[in-house]
Amino acid sequence: MSSSPSSLSARGGRLALLVVGLCWLAVLFDGLDMFIYGSVLPHLLETRTFGLTPDRAGDLGSYATFGMLIGALTAGTIADRIGRKKLMVSCVTLFSLASGLCALADGVAVFGLGRTLAGVGLGGLLPTAISMVSDYAPRGRGALVIGLLMTAHHAGGILSAYVAQWLVEPVGWRAAFWVCVLPLLFAPVLARFLPESLSFLVAKGRTEEARELAARYDVEVPAAKSAGAGAGERWTNLVSLFRGGEWTRTLLYWPASFGGLLLVYGVATWLPTLMRAEGYELGSALSFVVVFNLGGIVGMLVAGRAADRFGAPRVSAIWFALTAAGVYLLSVHMSMTVTMIVVFVTGVFLNSAQTMIYATVSIRSHPDNRATAVGWTSGIGRFGAVFGPWLGGRLLASNQGDWGFTAFALAGVVSMVFIGIAALRPPGTAAQDTPREQQLAAH
Repeated sequence: MSSSPSSLSARGGRLALLVVGLCWLAVLFDGLDMFIYGSVLPHLLETRTFGLTPDRAGDLGSYATFGMLIGALTAGTIADRIGRKKLMVSCVTLFSLASGLCALADGVAVFGLGRTLAGVGLGGLLPTAISMVSDYAPRGRGALVIGLLMTAHHAGGILSAYVAQWLVEPVGWRAAFWVCVLPLLFAPVLARFLPESLSFLVAKGRTEEARELAARYDVEVPAAKSAGAGAGERWTNLVSLFRGGEWTRTLLYWPASFGGLLLVYGVATWLPTLMRAEGYELGSALSFVVVFNLGGIVGMLVAGRAADRFGAPRVSAIWFALTAAGVYLLSVHMSMTVTMIVVFVTGVFLNSAQTMIYATVSIRSHPDNRATAVGWTSGIGRFGAVFGPWLGGRLLASNQGDWGFTAFALAGVVSMVFIGIAALRPPGTAAQDTPREQQLAAH
């Protein structure tokens, strides 16, 4: 195999471009399917589709995030059995077909089932895609490639707003979900052109296949890793999060993550509806979704650099403080220009503040249980993701919609306080730097 840096850059770069491009499109469709419910929700409530009420709409929003929790928790185990490529194809197929079920739904029960199944596919896709691009990223460019991949999720959110704006009023809300079925046509493309994960091939003893693929594009074959930890070792790693002084850090990280994802998914679900409640037209409310996700793209690209310079916990606390202020300001009716600026800035900080929690946990954890610490922090946060859409629905159902932005802002304050206290505590002496891709993967 050639050791020429230019050769590695050229041929390895082509493979990275192929893998990242395919995974970026898959995550784009993931974001479209995730955000489409929030984009069509104002219309569903206005037309009382299925007799939908705000509290029931909040329940439906939580179904998808609950499905994502299941998908995220099972993705690793399934990928270890069937391979990351097959799992990605399966996830795209699942959430596409589930969107078709939503489009055909004749009642809340079928629609809710469709959103839950879509959530399972959505939750399994993102961590798998991150693992795939990590395998094929050019040497020294892993964090950059992961950051670029994460922008696809927000690009999908932007696309969802345009789909709703172009189709819901003239054609109907079902058309928006039929658009979300179109990624089904992309599944065969993934199956045909996406190479299997090199790490998976090596782990399964298919080293010759891995070497042939690596030689074709002049990339390195990953080193073989020992078998995964057994159940006993996993529980030992979990218990270690509460030994000595670790328990205080753990009990700071978990509620910070819970509040952070409550805020992220609560705002993602209810932003258009809450903006309509503030007196904006549907078109304007959907424009806020576009601006919000543009801010998210910018935030993902700048947060890591800020954390490298000023420290992840400090940046996370500041980010949450600014997010809380921005979300609260959205409850005040301002001029369109000012509101757009506030929505953009809020998107910059909100969508990357949670990532900085994972960065803090990853950097400050002992290498032996770092994966457990990040995984459980992410898992506890997922319960906040389920609770956020439900909370927004309950507030609107009780005619307390004006408190929606205030409640989400308070969640940001809670996360700011807990991660801020963590920032004041000195890091553990055993912690070491870790690649940023692990920090981003937990989101």
